[in-house]
Amino acid sequence: MVQYNIALIGFGGVNRAFAELVAERNNRWRTELGFQLNIVAVTDLNLGSVVSANGIDARMLIETRFERGGFAKLSGGSAEADNEQVIRQAPADIVAEATFTNPYDGEPAVSHCRWALESGRHVITTNKGPVALAAADLKALARRNHVSFEYEGAVMSGTPVIRMAKTMLAGSGLNGFEGILNGTSNFVLGRMESGLGFSEAIGEAQALGYAEADPTADVEGHDVRLKVVILANELLGATLTPGDVSCRGISSLTVGDIESAAKERCRWKLIGSAIRGEDGRIEASVAPRRLALDHPLAGVGGAINAVSINTDLLGAVTVTGPGAGRVETAYALLSDIVAIHRAVHVNKEAAE
Repeated sequence: MVQYNIALIGFGGVNRAFAELVAERNNRWRTELGFQLNIVAVTDLNLGSVVSANGIDARMLIETRFERGGFAKLSGGSAEADNEQVIRQAPADIVAEATFTNPYDGEPAVSHCRWALESGRHVITTNKGPVALAAADLKALARRNHVSFEYEGAVMSGTPVIRMAKTMLAGSGLNGFEGILNGTSNFVLGRMESGLGFSEAIGEAQALGYAEADPTADVEGHDVRLKVVILANELLGATLTPGDVSCRGISSLTVGDIESAAKERCRWKLIGSAIRGEDGRIEASVAPRRLALDHPLAGVGGAINAVSINTDLLGAVTVTGPGAGRVETAYALLSDIVAIHRAVHVNKEAAE
């Protein structure tokens, strides 16, 4: 039986949900996936750090109400979170990076990923920052150290758009995409269709946990811009940075705009897109668009995400699924581990 030792960097919603999955499903994974997971380290800015070569009880982690610095009460624990030391020295095979997204330089997540890869550890992350801002360098570092850098959850949470497009649509002639890539803005637009004003719709989204206290990154398109960069670079072979993507959000839309579109059998959506021109250049943007009701993205409601991938051979292929959520995003980490397992063990066994 294969066992992977895991270090969790950040213990907020995503890695906490991942620990819940480990506690609840590890036995099933032994049978279904051919491996089991063993959490050997956790670091968190608020809680501190804990390392145990023998493993840390996942159920204890999720059921204990730790106060600030609370990991110091555990064997092998400290009130301080020395992320570099933990990443470089903990007996981990895989580092799960799930700290906050910094849209400007990707730190400290970029350094977390670099330290792990330099130390010969696989990296799985749901963090958009390192992928949008430093993917090329991190992938090259992973190759040099014969490990993997996986990031399916950086776009559309657990819905496997990156891996699906790169594998199942290989050879189909990918030439562009357009998508609803932020559930908060999509929810707000839907509530405005029901007659709520922009501020009221934001308040409802915050009450339901869809929007942060400061919803700027969602409603002004900054979150979508990072995802457009990731998809364009991964699927179209672009080398875009966030500054290459024009960006306009939904805050200027009024109920009158929504009602006017409805009268013309249209619907407003915040669309992130990229397309390859005849000259080979990739043009990318984020902007609200009026879509006819028969458009494949027009019917995507609530906090759901969707992306329509344009291909030469198949036309448009649309993938729809959850684009947020603790468990959904934690599942993306598992899918990354499955990919690593298949690359390291299944392919090796097939070769033998």
